[in-house]
Amino acid sequence: MDDHKGSPELFMFLASTVHDMKNSISVLGGTLENLLDHGKVPEQGDPAYPQMAHMLYQTRRLSDNLMQLLALYKEVGKPTYPFEPNTVPVRELVQQVAGQARVLLESKQIALELEFPADLLWTFDEDLVIGVLAHAVNNAVRYTRDRIRLTIVERDGLLELSVADNGMGFPPSMLEAGALVGQGVNFLTNSSGLGLFFASEVARMHKRRQVAGAIRLENGGPLGGGRFVLTLP
Repeated sequence: MDDHKGSPELFMFLASTVHDMKNSISVLGGTLENLLDHGKVPEQGDPAYPQMAHMLYQTRRLSDNLMQLLALYKEVGKPTYPFEPNTVPVRELVQQVAGQARVLLESKQIALELEFPADLLWTFDEDLVIGVLAHAVNNAVRYTRDRIRLTIVERDGLLELSVADNGMGFPPSMLEAGALVGQGVNFLTNSSGLGLFFASEVARMHKRRQVAGAIRLENGGPLGGGRFVLTLP
């Protein structure tokens, strides 16, 4: 029997399949966004409205996971998401993350608070960092009561990007997963593992003067709930 383990053709086929799936999910998510954004579904008081909002949340989760799989594909095959750092205005990064999340947050009546230095420039891979922050915002939707805060600050020569919520905080299993991934352990045994592993890999890709990026999860953040933190050199 032929051993296809590690076959480049198999990796390419899987990557192509995941890419097609992501495109389909993106079309579905875009359709739901348009319906919710243009008043073509029942108003918020109608029972159908929160169901549509939840469908959008779930399509975002699926799209996130597929994007992360494509990005991590570089670890085992030809890269489909090459690492391309550029000097980017932080405000543009914030605008893109907020823009992607707007309809979902409005449909769930969640306020997004933004804190960032308007004139700061930093060098990073914009697409990958947007992917990390968008996933963190989507994950915060699961835990928050009604507020999420995206904060970006320069601290001790590092760029600190965080997403906090005002919910009950991360469950112990997720804090444990974050700690293990932060220590370089591939923690992929539950639903939170892929997103954390992806974020950790993106962080470690960013290096300057022997200093690499990192991630962490914590409770009791600025809004009293959970807080995801990404630091970049």
